[in-house]
Amino acid sequence: MTRVEDEESPPSAAELVAESLRRRRPAGRGLFLRQLMAHALAGLTLLEGPGAASEAAYRLADAAASPRREA
Repeated sequence: MTRVEDEESPPSAAELVAESLRRRRPAGRGLFLRQLMAHALAGLTLLEGPGAASEAAYRLADAAASPRREA
């Protein structure tokens, strides 16, 4: 990939979310992320079906509920 192609590629999901969070006040960031997850799961349901969305939601909830391991 050339530098020109790289500059023209769309931003990654992480870059979009990071930029959106930077533009919000700290108090509104949690709500934004909850709404983003809800919309993402709704979109995944439409694109890949309820099974894929359920699996994604399950994995997300499992990751959030799992105890953190120290490095």
